[in-house]
Amino acid sequence: MNRTGASSFRAPSSPSEIRNVVLVGPQGTGKSALLAQLTSGQLGHVKDAEEASTALGVASTVHEGTGTVVTVVDTPGRPDFVGDVRAGLRAADAVVFVVAAGSGIDEATRMLWRECEGVGVPRLIAVTQLELARADFDSVVAQCRRVFGAAVPLAVPVVEGQELTGIVELLDEVRHEADGTTRSLTDDERAEIETQRGELVEAIIETSEDETLLDRYLSGEELDREALRTDLRAAISTARFFPIVVVNPPTGMGVTRLLDIVVNAFPSPDQAWLPTVTDPAGEELLEISADPAGPLVSQVVRTTTDPYVGRLSLVRIFSGTLSSGDHLHVSGHLERVLGRELPGHPGHDEDDERVGQIMTPVPGATSTVPRDSAIAGELVLVTKLASAETADTLSDTDRPALAEPWLLPEPLLPVAIRATASKDEDKLAGALQRLLSEDVTLRLEHNAETHQVVLWTLGPAQVDDVLEQLRSRYNVAVETEPVKTSLRETFVRKVQVQGRLVKQSGGHGQYAVVQLEIEPLERGAGFEFVDKVVGGAVPRQFIPSVEKGVRNQLAEGVLAGYPCVDVRVTLRDGKAHSVDSSDMAFQTAAGMALREAANESTVSLLEPVDAVEITVADEYVGAVMADLRGRRAQVYGTEPVGDGHTVVRAEVPEHELARYPIDLRSISHGSGTFTRSFARYDYLPAALARELTG
Repeated sequence: MNRTGASSFRAPSSPSEIRNVVLVGPQGTGKSALLAQLTSGQLGHVKDAEEASTALGVASTVHEGTGTVVTVVDTPGRPDFVGDVRAGLRAADAVVFVVAAGSGIDEATRMLWRECEGVGVPRLIAVTQLELARADFDSVVAQCRRVFGAAVPLAVPVVEGQELTGIVELLDEVRHEADGTTRSLTDDERAEIETQRGELVEAIIETSEDETLLDRYLSGEELDREALRTDLRAAISTARFFPIVVVNPPTGMGVTRLLDIVVNAFPSPDQAWLPTVTDPAGEELLEISADPAGPLVSQVVRTTTDPYVGRLSLVRIFSGTLSSGDHLHVSGHLERVLGRELPGHPGHDEDDERVGQIMTPVPGATSTVPRDSAIAGELVLVTKLASAETADTLSDTDRPALAEPWLLPEPLLPVAIRATASKDEDKLAGALQRLLSEDVTLRLEHNAETHQVVLWTLGPAQVDDVLEQLRSRYNVAVETEPVKTSLRETFVRKVQVQGRLVKQSGGHGQYAVVQLEIEPLERGAGFEFVDKVVGGAVPRQFIPSVEKGVRNQLAEGVLAGYPCVDVRVTLRDGKAHSVDSSDMAFQTAAGMALREAANESTVSLLEPVDAVEITVADEYVGAVMADLRGRRAQVYGTEPVGDGHTVVRAEVPEHELARYPIDLRSISHGSGTFTRSFARYDYLPAALARELTG
């Protein structure tokens, strides 16, 4: 295969000698085996991985024929780990979409394609599992064209029984056999692929910058194959042409051709798209290029902890040269850049770091090549970056920079966790902070009202992964429990009540009497205190004491122990004693009055309601609307947003959204996404009140 491993790895001397590619696709399509074949030194049968990986896999190798350093990033296939998929997209300059014949193209793959389309990233489609009984290559090609657009096969498979026995290259009219040999096609075989080859040639001509090709082709001229290859490579590198190739990851068939496209058609870092870079304040736009002599701008793509070397950061260098021992500036203002709070992910203002060992990951579970330095375009591992987290920017201390973060998914599935043993509570807190520094898609919430530690995740698979890491990496046993809803209380009708505190026990006693009128306000109005005492019935110095007592009692709750909101309390009358009245006495009397006024006929519970926007494929809008009705939602409207999708806007009680990320994925066959934000509090039905306060 003309590739090298750790023993003979040669570092690139310029960005033009580098190719970075990321593999994306659903679980079970063969991505992990494809990574092994692309970066190993010799083709052969590899164990087809379960593809239950929950993190990025990375390996680099040298293509001996060209000296090109090829780095391949393998991404998790489960939708709960889309954060790592998008990190992989930031790390690479081109994308291989792995599509399993027979399984088709799922909605997550369609969404990723649209994201890549938005920034013009070069792509190709690798079709796997053609040996399966249900596989049909023509059907896969037809679906690729519907979903991806200008997708055209460069090769067709030869399947005999349930075995891929050969791959026919359409342009060169050759056949690659399963034993690794290559032969020219017979006349009959050429006749069989004539139509498909013609479609390929026409597609190359359509995307070519040579305007004379079409006229020459239509006039019957035999076009030069090398010229067609040159045009094809140019069209692929500029994302005008998306080739479909055939590969068999377990055996390696088709991998050589795929690697040839990666090396010869995918762009090098100095030809690829670069992220927007500003100064740390986000005010001045900085111009960068993939120049090893330029200012250093690099980004942490993934953070992990290795049992032998400690903290390990996967870093993509966009500009400049990174050297071991360098002092760098760390910028990472995700909260400012994204415009929302990220609990557990503090920003970095003036942090500086000293770079530890730089390493290149090569094929093998624990194989790395130590490096003194790495240049623009490379993807390397760096040790001992203590404060730098995933998505942070590393730059020169005298020219600090901030690279925009990639598109981060919002974690919307909450799970409450607690240490099984109380002695592990401190250990759990430290372990969670380390996990959050590695995965920026996790959020941590310490709910002061419910006294729960709530971890916000992307789905159940990510929950299971976090729990397993806590157990295996940090030796912390945890339990999950239902997330409690932060309720409120409010008065529902006007009531007048007296609070009376009279205690005589020798010496100074306690004396305070207050007459309060309590009435409800509209939702969101908050609290009002009104003083209507006349004639000095309550001395002026004790009026603030009454208000303080009212506020304290409302904060504690008046009936079920939840904060009481949206009420007006009017002090109408009272009594005081010249000796026994005091600040504390009037505070206590005010609280007694509120508790006395509260009962099931005067006080109701309120639940939080979220504003929700759901984006879903048009064919599932009806199912989503029906499901929302079962969640006590108020639907405010729908709006087509193009590309076969519709936005549904609604307000939904927070309690009904506890498992909505899971349920929406099921209802919409993976096509649905949603956002949520707090809208207001509203009355909680009595039946549910008993359930939630149980």
